[in-house]
Amino acid sequence: MDIGGLLFNITSGLILGSIYGISTIGLSIIFGIMRVVNVGHGAFIMLGAYAAFWLFTLYGLIPFISAVVSLAMGLAIGMMLFYIIMRRIIRGEELMSLIAMYGVGVFLEELANYLWHADYRGYSWYIGAIPYLGLRIQLTAISGAILSIATIVSLFVFLYRTGLGSSLRAVVQDPVGAYICGIDVQRIYALGAGLGIGLATLGGVLLTLYNPTGIYPYMGHPYTLKAFVIAVLGGLGSILGAFLGGLIFGVIESGATYIFSQLGSPSPGSLALFLGFVILILILLIRPEGLLRR
Repeated sequence: MDIGGLLFNITSGLILGSIYGISTIGLSIIFGIMRVVNVGHGAFIMLGAYAAFWLFTLYGLIPFISAVVSLAMGLAIGMMLFYIIMRRIIRGEELMSLIAMYGVGVFLEELANYLWHADYRGYSWYIGAIPYLGLRIQLTAISGAILSIATIVSLFVFLYRTGLGSSLRAVVQDPVGAYICGIDVQRIYALGAGLGIGLATLGGVLLTLYNPTGIYPYMGHPYTLKAFVIAVLGGLGSILGAFLGGLIFGVIESGATYIFSQLGSPSPGSLALFLGFVILILILLIRPEGLLRR
């Protein structure tokens, strides 16, 4: 086995994992603030990927701009969904939130299928590559990791250095106490929903920087599954845990895929995903609350 190739894939896993982390943070925020389980998470990732594709194809807008547009789009969609759907199911039966958000996800997927059909789409934006361990890493992928890091830093600045961020953290800790202190809890819930969906759509754009092909209406299904694994791994409701879990999962996925391919496995990707679940189970047996508590 080529150690250089393994290290290259681990590095690629860190890049991909940072993107996984950002999209999973959106899932964790919605669960952490409202206890709503967004099983339609992948559909919003799909919307972000399509936003990057169409903005580049129709208007020539580079993904950096698409990231901002997608974040704003997701923020608006999330706040709208809160007032239409989420506030009716907030802190209610978990089954109700599962069904409601699953329905939203299916609606978005079928709408995308109706508008754009089930064809695989992609775009080509080449800005160069750098040599690394005898191979080359695309600068677009590196830029995705840089944007991911910039996003989580900005998110922590917002949460710990602004009044709205402090209000959001207060509502997460104790919504009744926050209400007594004069915080508009419903507005904070709407903000949390907007942030959660916005980070999911942003994650969709960042994923196209890592892999600009494979954009289609049902692309979000595996990402939903991975996001739940990462969220549980890092600690449900923990923002930093979600990002750390994303890095770990990305390294496991990429590293194991390379190892299994070198061993001659016919489906290294599937085996790598299986290994990720095995490691998840082992970690939860040792630390059921995940790596970091909320």
